[in-house]
Amino acid sequence: MHQYLFFIGDFPVRAYGLVLSLSIILATGVGYFLVKKEGRGEETYLVDLGIYCGIAGLIGARLWDVFFFDWDYYSHHLTELFNVWQGGMAIQGGIFLGVLAGIFYCRHHKLDTVRLMDVLAPAIILGQALGRCANLLNGDAFGAPTGGSFGIVYPATTLAAHTYGTQPLWPAEIWEGQLDMVIFALLLMFRCTNHAKGQCFALYVMLYSAARFGLEFLRGDYAEKVLAFMTSAQTTSFFAFTIAFLIFLYLGWRKTSSSPNT
Repeated sequence: MHQYLFFIGDFPVRAYGLVLSLSIILATGVGYFLVKKEGRGEETYLVDLGIYCGIAGLIGARLWDVFFFDWDYYSHHLTELFNVWQGGMAIQGGIFLGVLAGIFYCRHHKLDTVRLMDVLAPAIILGQALGRCANLLNGDAFGAPTGGSFGIVYPATTLAAHTYGTQPLWPAEIWEGQLDMVIFALLLMFRCTNHAKGQCFALYVMLYSAARFGLEFLRGDYAEKVLAFMTSAQTTSFFAFTIAFLIFLYLGWRKTSSSPNT
């Protein structure tokens, strides 16, 4: 694990930033491929869409972490607000603001917003999977101590080591990245079915929220409870899953009820 790949003078080129940028580029490329396969010519918008959503996602991820998890610290250290390499990016905030930016972009260009959300859902979760690789290289989004001789021992320069020392930790970010890849495959498979418009994106929200909720039990960075027994991320995941599940059922029911009787 190398947090710093090399230096240009005194400027460090961090593995975190490089892999995070690569995740946005590759997710945009996969999105371009998926949209082009639709044959509607909308792929011409994908590069701009990827840039805007990527930037919005980074801002959202950082601000979500700052205001919901570390405001007590950053309210007194405003100059460190955008020091993302300190281990302060919340993927749920990135998804929220990134998707919101995508919706505004699609509406501005009069694109079929919901259909594009369905098409791009696999690309979004792929970007998240690669983003967890960046977390691993940076030593953040880490797990709690395993209590045994197995687990990941992080280098002394990482936030994980500053928090738990040389204790072996659960590979929470690795498992989340792997589950994201499973979700990526499941979404591609679901897109081959005769689903209602909007259901694929709703399924993406459901599957990721369920995975994140479970993995939070192993996380060691933010363990404070919000509703007595759930962390902030679990609370967000619970409500996101519930809303997406209801939307998924409603869209399926509406499609079935509007189909002509045979």
